[in-house]
Amino acid sequence: MTDTAASSTTEAFRVVRNPNPATDAERAERLKDLAFGTRFTDHMARVTWTADEGWTDRRVEPYGPLLLDPAASVLHYAQEVFEGLKAYRWADGSVRTFRPERNAERLQRSAWRLALPELSTEDFMDSLHALVALDEAWIPTAPETSLYLRPFLIGTDIFLGLRPSKRVEYLLIASPSGPYFTGGVKPVSIWVERDFHRAGPGGTGAAKCGGNYAAALRPQIGASERGYDQVLFLDARTNAVLEELGGMNVFIVQKDGTVLTPIINGNILEGVTRSSIIQLLEDQNLKVVERDITLAELREGIESGEVAEIFACGTAAVVTPVGRIGAEDFEVTVGSGDAGPVTLAVRERLTDIQYGRAEDTYGWMHRIL
Repeated sequence: MTDTAASSTTEAFRVVRNPNPATDAERAERLKDLAFGTRFTDHMARVTWTADEGWTDRRVEPYGPLLLDPAASVLHYAQEVFEGLKAYRWADGSVRTFRPERNAERLQRSAWRLALPELSTEDFMDSLHALVALDEAWIPTAPETSLYLRPFLIGTDIFLGLRPSKRVEYLLIASPSGPYFTGGVKPVSIWVERDFHRAGPGGTGAAKCGGNYAAALRPQIGASERGYDQVLFLDARTNAVLEELGGMNVFIVQKDGTVLTPIINGNILEGVTRSSIIQLLEDQNLKVVERDITLAELREGIESGEVAEIFACGTAAVVTPVGRIGAEDFEVTVGSGDAGPVTLAVRERLTDIQYGRAEDTYGWMHRIL
């Protein structure tokens, strides 16, 4: 069965329905006890780009394996970028996403850095509308759940030479998901990584590409072996300045209420959640300072009590308190070791906006349905 999803700005997304979608009973079972990113909906959105024709063939099709030639450029030169955002079911039955235009813009910046074609904001938004409308029944309603949306671009040119791919696929898949960290809001422990770096000056740190995350996996294994949940990376130039966690930005709350966060310097991903939190904190009359923060300064501040709270943030994890930080030569507990009042307040304010429990005075929520 084929139909069309209307679009006012670009060629409509053609819809090819999955001939064997999950039954109501199967879907209900898969929506129970949700983890993060392990189950997927019946369909995916897709747009093809070629050097000769540009972006064409906008469609939604059955979710399933991709047919890739063994010589596809993404498999050899990692020419790919991705995004992450969520769709929320509100109490009134409507479905909203959080600042999706910002994700579209960041995908474009990432694509430019990886020499991939830039998908228009219109196509990005239309793909969200087309897929979510078709797979609306997959949006969970339990507390702390959402429909996680993963847009990505991959180079599929069949060519082993090193050059930008002349054929690229944009895909959007959807995953009904629970909290990123299971067990509710509880502090995580952080290992400071001194031997490995996720990015360096002039590198791809500001792009959301798989290589940055692959580079974080070996350090993450080392942290886990030491009993820590996450890794905090330092800058590659001096090995002394805080940058970001494996997939999250970091904030430091001082006892006078000032909030510090590493400055965006080309090595750090400019998070949508990060910028939103800065706005929320400032609107609560808290001073937010974006600057270089050294590990020595952080350690001294925790030990002296000058640092009262630390939290990390990102689309998947939202806001996560940090209770313990360690390295080869030290281990310190942040404040009482529990989530602090600033952390809890900003998390509540942000999630209340996202789930429709509080008025969206910023115009951040975009209605899909």
